[in-house]
Amino acid sequence: MIRKIEDFEAEWKKESALTIKIFSAISNDKLHQKPNDNIRSLGKLAWHITQTLTEMPFKAELIDEDNLESKEVPATIAEIVETYTEYSDMILNKVKENWTDENLLDKLEIYGQEWRKTILLSVLINHQIHHRAQMTVIMRLLNITVPGIYGPAKEEWANFGMPAQD
Repeated sequence: MIRKIEDFEAEWKKESALTIKIFSAISNDKLHQKPNDNIRSLGKLAWHITQTLTEMPFKAELIDEDNLESKEVPATIAEIVETYTEYSDMILNKVKENWTDENLLDKLEIYGQEWRKTILLSVLINHQIHHRAQMTVIMRLLNITVPGIYGPAKEEWANFGMPAQD
């Protein structure tokens, strides 16, 4: 739970690094492939995660402009990682510069609802976790090795001298 800016900072840094880890496992030739017409491509999901880094903070008046709203999915994963990193760092800096521990319980109007600033910060974190999970399933369907996030991935169990978990 986020009670202080430093709580958000620690969680944000950890989860942003894990998001970059997932993004970085995707090759450009797989970026726009879809295993099914009802599933977003990895590129669209990665870009959606990235675009949210300006969408939600703009709605919260933390930033002045939603710079990514109308931009198309970049052609390469390197461009997505670069943009994600830039805006991930920017969000953390804006929160630290503009919000205080004392005002984290202040309310904001977001998507027609009233959210406390702590809720917005939690949603920013959980949103990327949610879509990273979708991405790992799609990665498996496209035969991309999934890196371990909160523990070893199937291919990483051998590093521990153990058979892969089914």
